[in-house]
Amino acid sequence: MLKLDRYLTGEFAQAVFATLVVLLIVSVGGAFTDVLEDIAKGKVPAGLMLLQLGLVLIKWLPLILPLALMLGLMLGIGRLYRDSEMPVIASIGVGPRRLLKPLLMVVGPIVAVVAACSLWLGPWADRASREMINEASRSLIVAGLEPGAFTGLPNDNGVIYVGAMSNDGTRFERIFIYRNKPDRQDVTTSKAGHLTVRPNGDRYLTLEDGFEVEGPKDGSLNYRLMRYASNDVLLPASEDRYDPSLPEMMSTTQLLGDPRREAAAQLHYRIAPPLLALAFALLAVPLARSTPRQARYGSVLMGFLAYLIGNNFMMMGKGWIEDGKIPTFLGLWWLTLPLLAVAGWLYFRDGRVARRRVAR
Repeated sequence: MLKLDRYLTGEFAQAVFATLVVLLIVSVGGAFTDVLEDIAKGKVPAGLMLLQLGLVLIKWLPLILPLALMLGLMLGIGRLYRDSEMPVIASIGVGPRRLLKPLLMVVGPIVAVVAACSLWLGPWADRASREMINEASRSLIVAGLEPGAFTGLPNDNGVIYVGAMSNDGTRFERIFIYRNKPDRQDVTTSKAGHLTVRPNGDRYLTLEDGFEVEGPKDGSLNYRLMRYASNDVLLPASEDRYDPSLPEMMSTTQLLGDPRREAAAQLHYRIAPPLLALAFALLAVPLARSTPRQARYGSVLMGFLAYLIGNNFMMMGKGWIEDGKIPTFLGLWWLTLPLLAVAGWLYFRDGRVARRRVAR
């Protein structure tokens, strides 16, 4: 039976690899579009495009690999049924238990990769991506400011005008800032300055040798004029700034000792993908069962829908833990353990013929 194991392992591996290549091509297109959009908006410098693309793909692997594993196994096993190879294999006494060995030869390494990416490599890639962007944000060009143009602040909070800027985007000249506050407004001018980035990702315009005028909006004359040698003005927060205290930025070992609900939700969100990948792999065998003339892609569609439902419940469960709707000790076990149990039961029940009851 060693030759049969090698044959089945090769068939399963080829089908999974082909499916993974197709999904990666689609994913690379989506990730490339997102990175280009961030570059166009000035959030990411163009020099970091390839690095950011690679880090995004590492983050997406825990979602891509389970789907590739399930669809690949269903296509490979479906081909065996279509070519009448699986009935021949079953006729010599090879059932679900005997198929478990070649199946695990393919499923085991992929589940291990999913676990590594979900628990360690994915969070590391997210931290590395944010740190790169945070370091690149020291440039005024990445901050979204252009020389000779008015740049609006979010939520109509004001505008910034920069007269001139250095080539690397770190120094500027002749700056004008209008800030719109709830009950007051102020205008700040400066001859020169530079961009300062704090460790938490906050960006400040450090102004040198300028004036600041602050006054009310009700029409009264309660104005204040201040001349300064140095003044720090906070720029709008970047969406991709690096905050080490966020659960998404913390390592898995740090999450274990964090009492916050958000940390518990993130921890369970990282544990769930490898368990779901194993459950989907076991489900692929009974779902792929078909007759030689039966259409192949109906069962593949059912498998894809099962994957979508499982992943949507995983994401919703993460939000329910953060909102306090689910106890932290329950986590996502209510999803992964029943799904594993059902998948295992369907796998070992696959191919059994029900016994007929004989009336006495």
